[in-house]
Amino acid sequence: MCGGAGFIGSHLVDRLVADGHTVTVVDDLSHGRAEHLRDALASQQCELVKLDLTDPALVDVVLKARPEVVFNLAAQIDVRVSVAEPVRDALANVLGTVALLEAARQAGARAVVLASSVAIYGPPATLPVTEETPVRPLSPYAVSKLAGELYLRQYHDLHGLDSTTLVLTNTYGPRQDPHGEAGVVAIFADAMLDGRLTRVFGDGLNIRDYVYVDDVVEAFVLSAQRPGGGQRFNIATGVATTDLDLHRTIAKAVGGAPEPEFAPARLGDLPHMVVDSSAAQRELGWAPRVSLAEGLARTVAAIRTARAG
Repeated sequence: MCGGAGFIGSHLVDRLVADGHTVTVVDDLSHGRAEHLRDALASQQCELVKLDLTDPALVDVVLKARPEVVFNLAAQIDVRVSVAEPVRDALANVLGTVALLEAARQAGARAVVLASSVAIYGPPATLPVTEETPVRPLSPYAVSKLAGELYLRQYHDLHGLDSTTLVLTNTYGPRQDPHGEAGVVAIFADAMLDGRLTRVFGDGLNIRDYVYVDDVVEAFVLSAQRPGGGQRFNIATGVATTDLDLHRTIAKAVGGAPEPEFAPARLGDLPHMVVDSSAAQRELGWAPRVSLAEGLARTVAAIRTARAG
């Protein structure tokens, strides 16, 4: 498991440990946090190795672990960083993925599952986005995620390594970082709990598709249980939520908060994104289970508990 100390990765580690699996986590801890793995490490079923995917030592770590399935959730995810430092972005997201695939091949792994992003589709001409929607990556980050997917397909075709790419829409839940570019749910909730004013960019009518982290974890688990032929599956709810609707639903979960401030729209923000996940439902047997209201309530409760602890 690469990136297993991060937001989504640590939830996946918890699920795998709960299901009785032994997990080796590789994470450079540049964004992930070891405390996210506290319970997993205490179970003695999880080992944490602090390492960058481009480190030559990766091969030895993977050979020692002899994994059946490799999950890659390690990435440079900040679009702004990718624009300012495209080489750094490519090193992490392209070369890191290739290094992991080669290590997985040498170790005899059965399958690799990669986390990707709806950013690969760019501004879609029609909604909802499906796997057949033409890709139009507009940032180095989006290009690097698409390149990673293509390398997975190549390793499947050339080496017979089962591979699946999961294209994730806006994922939210406990442990999400409120201080990064992504993670508007964590940003809003953190500010509201502090009594700080929140900010919405543009008119507040931008549309996004939000999926709860436990549902995303289920998609990874199901992907690991079937032969992967290099397919891409969208993981989303298909429910359109405006920025203002999201803000008001979080405010309700918090117990009330002022209306947000409005700021000029940000250059490059997509006005609308809704994603179709019927292929994942049909091929993986996956479906979103947690409603936005329930997921936001769980998230706010988890933030409150973390602050109290």
